[in-house]
Amino acid sequence: MQLKPVDLKTMEKNVKNTYEGVIVASRRARQINDDVRKDFSERLKEIAPTTEDDVEEKENPEQLKLSLEFEKKPKPHLVALKEMMDGKIEFRYKDTEVK
Repeated sequence: MQLKPVDLKTMEKNVKNTYEGVIVASRRARQINDDVRKDFSERLKEIAPTTEDDVEEKENPEQLKLSLEFEKKPKPHLVALKEMMDGKIEFRYKDTEVK
């Protein structure tokens, strides 16, 4: 896995401080992760289960292919950080308007 450093000063263009940016990005990453899980579950239901009565589970090539497809997608925290750096995330405090 390749690590890529993130310049946190670029985050401060869109938020008041770094900690605020981390909180906003983490909440966005959770939203992205929930969407990916929901999509994975829906697509997994579409795959016909094997009708064998064996106690031990056998590999289903369709499930394996689907798992590999989702494994290759970018990680939610990286997507959220990129959105934060690009200024694509709108957020607000509970008592103020959208930024």
